[in-house]
Amino acid sequence: MARTLLLLALLMAPGALLAKQAELPLRASDSFQNQQQKVRADLQAGEVYSEISPADRALVVEALDRMSAAIGDGNAEGLPHEKRVQVFNDQALVNSLLTRARADSRLVCRREKAIGSNMSSSQCATVTQRERMRRDAQRHMDATLGGRNARAGN
Repeated sequence: MARTLLLLALLMAPGALLAKQAELPLRASDSFQNQQQKVRADLQAGEVYSEISPADRALVVEALDRMSAAIGDGNAEGLPHEKRVQVFNDQALVNSLLTRARADSRLVCRREKAIGSNMSSSQCATVTQRERMRRDAQRHMDATLGGRNARAGN
């Protein structure tokens, strides 16, 4: 019995995660125009999606424009099947790009001590900024150690 419940929970989990990630749901009760205005405002403000690339931002805006032209002031339910498929494909594109941008834009703060000091301070950076700093530090170490190894070999 417990194994069955665990299996059901695991099977339902991906659907729950996808529902949680959705940025632009197209439900009959919600106005698409209101939803897209909020997404556009969040893109302009730059806080929620601060790490979205210019290319991804352009893709999101183009998809929103196509969706807006197809839906108008109504909702996707009244559209012919072919148009509805195009709208939902654009919705999937927008959701995936915005979900990734939101995750990359998440601010992470850590308490760190400076070298030679016992006092700690908060160091805050987005996930993408931390990844960039890690790559830069690794590249610097590789270049430094690579130069030493080349000198030691001569």
